[in-house]
Amino acid sequence: MLKAGFARLEVTPPLGICMQGYYHERRAVGIRDPLYVNAVAFGDGERTAVALSLDVIGINQEECDVCRRTIAARTALPYEAVFVACTHTHTGPVVCDGLYPKDPSYNDILFRRLADAAALAVADLQPAAFSMARRTLEGIAFIRRFRMKDGTTRTNPGRHNPQVEGPIGAPDDSVQLVRITRGTAPEILLVNFQVHPDVIGGDSFSADFPGFVRTTVEGALGNTRCLYFNGAQGDTNHINTEAPAWDANGGYEHSQHMGRSIAGAVLQMYGKTEAVAGDRVGYLQRSIEVPSSRVGAALVREAETVIALHEAGRDAEIPETGMGVVTLVAEAYARKNLEHGPDLITLYVSALVCGGIAITGAPGEPFTEIGRQVKAASPYALTLYCCCANGCEAYFPTRDAYAEGGYEARSSTFRAGVAEALIEHSVAVLRALHG
Repeated sequence: MLKAGFARLEVTPPLGICMQGYYHERRAVGIRDPLYVNAVAFGDGERTAVALSLDVIGINQEECDVCRRTIAARTALPYEAVFVACTHTHTGPVVCDGLYPKDPSYNDILFRRLADAAALAVADLQPAAFSMARRTLEGIAFIRRFRMKDGTTRTNPGRHNPQVEGPIGAPDDSVQLVRITRGTAPEILLVNFQVHPDVIGGDSFSADFPGFVRTTVEGALGNTRCLYFNGAQGDTNHINTEAPAWDANGGYEHSQHMGRSIAGAVLQMYGKTEAVAGDRVGYLQRSIEVPSSRVGAALVREAETVIALHEAGRDAEIPETGMGVVTLVAEAYARKNLEHGPDLITLYVSALVCGGIAITGAPGEPFTEIGRQVKAASPYALTLYCCCANGCEAYFPTRDAYAEGGYEARSSTFRAGVAEALIEHSVAVLRALHG
């Protein structure tokens, strides 16, 4: 018989810690709402696994390895049985050294809290029944890459920009729900949707809309615990470029609107879920090598010029405007970081399964099409696809996006083909687990 357990712990950092998400330094001065780690454990009598959803922007593979091994040691689980996905909120702390430093003392506490949450979820394992549902929710996620009338590609070109020809692609509007009933114990709801959590901004901590999904669902239903797993969101965000002037189209209230809307779709499905068969827990991780976007010395020197202007506060001298400046700055940092290699980068492809439910994802920010294709090809009744899963190694654009350009492709650490490799190996891992 399958079992499931749940735990939630607060992980809000002290004020003054650097925040992650932009190309300028922010140190937290306030707390709009707390940050949490949510953990769900699965067991079948022989094998146990745990999946965690964490309110931070992402943890790179090197740091996430430390985190997962800490959790594995605390719970006596195999390393591969630990799955850590981050919601990718842009109003959370830095947890990896990069443009801005992490706080080592906070990281130590954070990883211990994650290990505690996993251990508590395992201790909470109780006999469980699984059911599932899907529903379409339009008007919440929007493609953020646009083809311009001059033939170029721009990310976030602005609202009502007359030079826009149209969006490149379509969002994945599917909301997925796993309902786990456990007798009289609180039900566990796993929610999966895909859009960028960069809605609120500012320098105060917030879980952004994933937090509002959780609180709205739990407040409406009672005796439930909700986890939100963010999906393939690398080319989407909350901005409707055709929204009327009166619609703020961002900020704290819009984040609440998004959370309530996703929660509303969950509530509409809640009483109409379909039972999912299966009695086995499994997990698997494979490593793949993909080419980096390393460039020659001449382009690195150009990148250094852009970085110097940016760090001196002279963005006005960078030959671009708006998001174009951010694109050049991000591209410059990516090129500089790869100056001395490597030429090949190892990426993890991981999956965890319980009965007819699979949880998988990419160690970074995958484009919508990656999640869409993996879910479609999965042999499981329902597959939750996650961003920033067991790593956060930059953007994974599709092959076409590299030819088109734009922020995500130009700032990516990887060459064209990375998305297609992730799709191929993710499906292979799921099929191997399915047997």
